Amino acid sequence: MQIESFLNGSYLRVGTTSSSKESSSASTQKKQEENASTLTTAEKNVVVELQAIDTKVRAHESAHIAAGGGVIRSGAVFSYEKAPDNKLYAVAGEVGIDTSEGSTPEETIRKMQTVRAAALAPSDPSPTDYQVASTASMFQMLAQLQLSKLKQAELLVANKEHYNASNNE
Repeated sequence: MQIESFLNGSYLRVGTTSSSKESSSASTQKKQEENASTLTTAEKNVVVELQAIDTKVRAHESAHIAAGGGVIRSGAVFSYEKAPDNKLYAVAGEVGIDTSEGSTPEETIRKMQTVRAAALAPSDPSPTDYQVASTASMFQMLAQLQLSKLKQAELLVANKEHYNASNNE
């Protein structure tokens, strides 16, 4: 083992030399092989199932992140389960998505389209994903209604001005 220090000794870095890294890696691999060979068939099946779930969960959360763009508040957070091979496998996950309204109806409409796309991005959306998409659709409809009311008010004012101008001539 080699110990390095710098920054006036206020930071210590403990590392291993390359030869001990290789032996440590070989030792770890050997232990994993021994552990794998001591697992029963049922335990091996559990490990295979957890590996598949882990892959699926990670792909699911990655799809949210890839489609979410600017509405993603946080990276994926996973819940893990320890398998008979003593490894942790992701069995559930979540990604924080910002579902707050925008500062204008137009911004809210664009934002909620992105939120809905992010929520429904995985090939197998969860009930929570559908709920988030539904909430985004509701906010989008409300923003469209608000935008329609604003446009209607503008048209009424324009028509009234046109009417007054026509009658004054």
